[in-house]
Amino acid sequence: MKLPKGFWAIAVVLLVLIADQALKIWVKTNMYLGQSFEITSWFKIYFTENNGMAFGIEVIGKLFLSIFRIIASCVLIYYLYQIVKRKLSTGYIVCIALIFAGAVGNIIDCIFYGVIFDSSYGQVATLFPPGGGYSTWLHGKVVDMFYFPIIDTTWPKWVPFWGGNDFVFFSPIFNLADSAISVGVAILFLFYRKTLAKELESPKKDA
Repeated sequence: MKLPKGFWAIAVVLLVLIADQALKIWVKTNMYLGQSFEITSWFKIYFTENNGMAFGIEVIGKLFLSIFRIIASCVLIYYLYQIVKRKLSTGYIVCIALIFAGAVGNIIDCIFYGVIFDSSYGQVATLFPPGGGYSTWLHGKVVDMFYFPIIDTTWPKWVPFWGGNDFVFFSPIFNLADSAISVGVAILFLFYRKTLAKELESPKKDA
């Protein structure tokens, strides 16, 4: 029995959201900010929070960013509904579902975490603290925890400019939602460039 395309979209979104939020809540309620533990020499769980876009890039105001994420996610869910209705390829639908789920995963942090958690500075946060959260609605911080210092070394002193400085290859710290977005985008460009190009051109054809 062939499963409907809508099933795969819903399954991917739910799976990413549940896994992402479960992991973030576990980190918030079991680790303090800056705490880490080593899985392997090149993979650590390192608890940090950020106000910005994926991988901790902070460029614009928090409130604007939260509102922008909400609007972008509304556009994505409408587009996802449309491509399921039009029965585009399952792989393409899954990619869009991954991007949408990742965006919503981080939106949940932005909207709710400032209200439902207290601070993680120097302590393990409490879920639904009696004294209230560390911030207000739409001002929550995104929880990140995946850290892959594949190369962690020091530049030789003879290297111009950087000699003697620490060097870490792949220093961004990110979460499962960021990963879903990145994987979705990467697969789109690797395997669905023609479909994406047609989708981007379609509004011009309709105009």
